[in-house]
Amino acid sequence: MHIIFFLIAVSLLVALGFLISFFWASRNGQFEDDCTPAMRMLFEEKDESEE
Repeated sequence: MHIIFFLIAVSLLVALGFLISFFWASRNGQFEDDCTPAMRMLFEEKDESEE
């Protein structure tokens, strides 16, 4: 029975860690531009050596 309480505590700590890292990433602008990286490969710049 003690192991169940230990596992619940560990899972809550892991969940809290993920929540803190999510808020940290959103405050630092990690999710501001989510469209451009997906489309960047469609508009690749040509290297000068290819021309």
